[in-house]
Amino acid sequence: MPPLVSLQLRRLLHRALPSSPASSHIFSSQLALTHLSKFQLLQLSLINCYSSSAKTPNHDISDIDPLAQSISAELLKAPDADSLSISERLNLNFSHVASKVTPSLILQTLNLSFEAGRTIMGFNQWLVSAVNFKHTDETMSFFIDYFGRRKDFKATHELLLEGKPVIGIKSFESTIDRLVKAGRPAQVVGFFERMESDYGFKRDRESLRLVVQKLCDKGYASYAEKKVKNLANEIFPDEGICDLLIKGWCVDGKLEEAKRLAGEMYRGGFEIGTMAYNAIIDCVCKLCREKDPFRIDSEVENVLVEMDIRGVPRNVDTFNVLISNLCKIRRTQDAMNLFYRMGEWGCYPDETTFVVLIKSLYQAGRVGEGDEMIDRIKSAGFGDKLDKKVYYGFLKILCGIERIEHAMTVFKKMKADGCKPGLKTYELLIAKWCAHNRLDIANALFNEAKSNGVPVTPKEYMINPKFVKKPAAEKKGKKRETLPEKMARKKRRLKQIRLSFVKKPKRMMRRVA
Repeated sequence: MPPLVSLQLRRLLHRALPSSPASSHIFSSQLALTHLSKFQLLQLSLINCYSSSAKTPNHDISDIDPLAQSISAELLKAPDADSLSISERLNLNFSHVASKVTPSLILQTLNLSFEAGRTIMGFNQWLVSAVNFKHTDETMSFFIDYFGRRKDFKATHELLLEGKPVIGIKSFESTIDRLVKAGRPAQVVGFFERMESDYGFKRDRESLRLVVQKLCDKGYASYAEKKVKNLANEIFPDEGICDLLIKGWCVDGKLEEAKRLAGEMYRGGFEIGTMAYNAIIDCVCKLCREKDPFRIDSEVENVLVEMDIRGVPRNVDTFNVLISNLCKIRRTQDAMNLFYRMGEWGCYPDETTFVVLIKSLYQAGRVGEGDEMIDRIKSAGFGDKLDKKVYYGFLKILCGIERIEHAMTVFKKMKADGCKPGLKTYELLIAKWCAHNRLDIANALFNEAKSNGVPVTPKEYMINPKFVKKPAAEKKGKKRETLPEKMARKKRRLKQIRLSFVKKPKRMMRRVA
């Protein structure tokens, strides 16, 4: 082992161990001899186990196109690094890849180049001019989504004007979505007012429904309701839009406003659908969880009775809402009982039902039942929904409750189902085994990731002190006394016995009158 690694390790263990300096030095030497010869690549220290060098929201690093990485590296260079403009540099270095430019390549490049900023405008110019790439509504939505994540809506405005001939519903949806996520509901309303004259978007009931849905999903029901009422003479709302408004008030946690709007709908001749009632149930459960969890059964029962009176059927989403909220307050057994009763209302569980219950069972330490539920989701026909993201959620829960051995069992099941583990999965397990002081297993996982092409890098992790084996203390045996020591001990004892019966001197005795 290189001497630098050994020095860093000893310094780390001096900080990590709660024992005395002498014992820490002895232990660090033993660890270096027994473990680090098997595990030279993973050092031990406290570090964030996830890499933040590249932001790829929906892609694993191992799935990124090398060409996208090369273009992204050029986009991320400092603007003053070269006298040429970004489009000229791209044309100089990548003129030979014109035929390889696809929507997928553009999306990956944008995801890798979050810090590039306005340089992406040069990338767009290079695509249009040098590569002669024909933009579509989908590719324009990628650029709009990119600048929306950066809250650069001036660039979004320029792109909408430039792509006016090709933009459509996807670009419109990306624009509204990013404005809402940026917390700008007033701008959403203003955009809807002028979108037909400025950008050529069609104002109809479908576009209004999309705006209402985006606003209500984030709890901006007041803006959405006001807009719907102002446009009632031009675009009369249907029951779907009214249900979305009720859902928006519920997302905002304002149950009374949701009930007020529901009453107005009934008086206006509208019928409330199952989606609106599901939102009301979810809001009721949320408020009960915050204020009084013991009232959740009675309050939900009132809503369910009203649904039955109104003739609104329950669906699988109704049960998913109930099961999810029960699991959030650790009432796993009640959630399981409700799961077994779904068939009484003609409902059958979907992938959401199974995943929520599996996580709750694992969280409760009922790992055997969780494994059985994984088998049930496969037999129910939702095995394809068990992707690496879902499995990562299971592993994270098992590692959090220190069931790391069972996490390895689920990890093997994940690979057997054809899910290729990603970087985050390997780093989670490696970090946990290092914390448990099982460097041999961590090293095996590291080598497995390398052999599978997962770009894991050597990092430093910390051993949990409770898993550190302390050196055995030396047994102290009785030492045999010599004859002089034995005689001295007897003299001291005899002296103590004699002094205990000695009378006090008369001068120290209190005189009695």
